[in-house]
Amino acid sequence: QVQLVESGGGLVQAGGSLRLSCAASGLIFSTYAMGWFRQAPGKEREFVASITWGGGSQDYQDTVKGRFTISRDNAKNTVYLQMNSLTPEDTAVYYCAARRGRGYVPRTADDYTYWGQGTHVTVSS
Repeated sequence: QVQLVESGGGLVQAGGSLRLSCAASGLIFSTYAMGWFRQAPGKEREFVASITWGGGSQDYQDTVKGRFTISRDNAKNTVYLQMNSLTPEDTAVYYCAARRGRGYVPRTADDYTYWGQGTHVTVSS
């Protein structure tokens, strides 16, 4: 059974940092591209960042580019999202997701197969 478990969320002041982790089990992690999505209250789920199966390529939503960094450790079956210079607009539930395969990693949630339960991030002004 595939499981993705996010951790690292919490309450932080604007300008602060958080590091989210997503631990995967039940799959061959190194064969999956990974993505981070978020959903703010009253809004649709949106793409945040993705990383290819080998970690060689990353993609970011424009609003987080330069502030967030996605990385992965295939030996630990874990993907990370380092979030710096946080603003209240970053407040959301953050989800990690897995999509099998190499090459282009889509930004569409429907293209991902497995999802975690989410971790809450609240940024106070």
